[in-house]
Amino acid sequence: MKLKSLLFFPLLAGLMAIWLSLTAAEAATGLPASGYEPRSGELSPREMAIAKNAWQYFVSNFQPTTGLVNAVNKYPSTTMWDSASYMAAMTAARELGIIDKAEFDRRMLKLLATLNKLDLFRNELPNKAYNTMSGQKVNYQNKPGEIGFSALDIGRMLVWLKVIKERYPEYSNSIDNVVLGWDFSHAVDPCGTLYGAYLENGQPKYVQEGRLGYEEYGAAGFSLWGFSTCQASRPQPYELAEIYCVMVPYDSRDPRQTSQHNYVVSESYVLYGMEFGFDNPTDRDNSPRDYSHPWMKNFADRVYQAQENRYAITGILTARSEHQLDKSPYFVYDTVFSDGFNWNTITDKGQFVPNTAAVSLKAALGMWVLWDSPYTDRLLDAIENANEEGKGYYEGLYENGDGPIKEFTANNNGIMLEALLFKKGGKLLRFNTDNPKNRDFAPSLWDKKLVDLFEPNNTPRNRPFLNSTPAVKTWCEQTGTTQRTRPACQACQCATCNADEPVKLPPVTAQCLKP
Repeated sequence: MKLKSLLFFPLLAGLMAIWLSLTAAEAATGLPASGYEPRSGELSPREMAIAKNAWQYFVSNFQPTTGLVNAVNKYPSTTMWDSASYMAAMTAARELGIIDKAEFDRRMLKLLATLNKLDLFRNELPNKAYNTMSGQKVNYQNKPGEIGFSALDIGRMLVWLKVIKERYPEYSNSIDNVVLGWDFSHAVDPCGTLYGAYLENGQPKYVQEGRLGYEEYGAAGFSLWGFSTCQASRPQPYELAEIYCVMVPYDSRDPRQTSQHNYVVSESYVLYGMEFGFDNPTDRDNSPRDYSHPWMKNFADRVYQAQENRYAITGILTARSEHQLDKSPYFVYDTVFSDGFNWNTITDKGQFVPNTAAVSLKAALGMWVLWDSPYTDRLLDAIENANEEGKGYYEGLYENGDGPIKEFTANNNGIMLEALLFKKGGKLLRFNTDNPKNRDFAPSLWDKKLVDLFEPNNTPRNRPFLNSTPAVKTWCEQTGTTQRTRPACQACQCATCNADEPVKLPPVTAQCLKP
């Protein structure tokens, strides 16, 4: 077909352009996205300005009595997910030179002190929400009370407690004490399935939590602390949705039967890429572009590519994630795929609200650092000045042209800051403390408790077993500690889950792209 004719058929022209690019790239890598390098290097003045603007959110929403930060601008409530994003923001602000060590220490000491004395849900794990001024557990209306816990929120908090512990070992004891105070009896089972909790008629109910993407990210947090997360870390069950000629994986558990929506969004994959570098959680190698978690990288490339293709075909800038709104229904999951539909924007109750679809700023900047492409340059151009002085960055830009979402959150600004820190230094989890495989291993407070057979809280709180390495045995012998070992019968309870079994990657492109 002549070029002149193609100009009259933008959809077909877009498809042809994608096919040509896919054909060239597929021979070597499979998708154009898999050939895009992550960005790296010192921040430019433009990028530093973005970081400083994002930090303003945490200046104006800091609560000095608790050290917590409001999850939403001026609203004194937060979750463990949002508090983890604040820890990411603090780390980035320090490493990028926005705040000095003294300011970082003041904020971190206060925050960890509050985390150490949180009133837990049923004395198990942090409640889903807390008042940031008092530190009291609250419901979603910010009224005193308890409502359950989220395994995914706990997982993200475990990621950032580990990141801080490794980057700044001086906080190791305080952080270990936080996690030692938690009871994981109902949060993870012997097969490595994650459970959240809610109240029904005043009684706690524990239900499997997490769908493809979010589930594996949450599981990575638990894995960092030694928990077996086999069931939660495997991609199955999943199927593929054809979205602008890319086969995008989604969780195939039926939302109508499970009451859990199978959201496919950028956020879980972007966080995994920035924080773990698409490596296995416990991979201590920091080599860039040497991905030890290949299926997570592959699935992330698909989610990214579908969004780039949508822009190429429709002209709609696309960076989809969950986000707040400045109007009812106030929060939506703005997805690439969910509940059987492409580009489905829904509330947590499943209500379809397409007019609230938006370019998510945290997704856009996360995509910009992980995939160096002309498309993500376009995204950065669109979002770089979408902020208000003293408030940080807007939550997003409405796709329908209604302008910015005039709401500001800790999660959005925190993830934007960690994206810029990733650009400067690569993956954010960098192991620094002693490796149990080394002969001169010196255990942390967490390790000492875990290996001790006579530590009274290990079994009732469902703490994991530390691997028995020569260094661990040596330390136990030197200190007279009787080592606790993993029961042999645990594996037989999970015959269908093999954490080491390789994942065979499904086809990446749809038949519509074949000539």
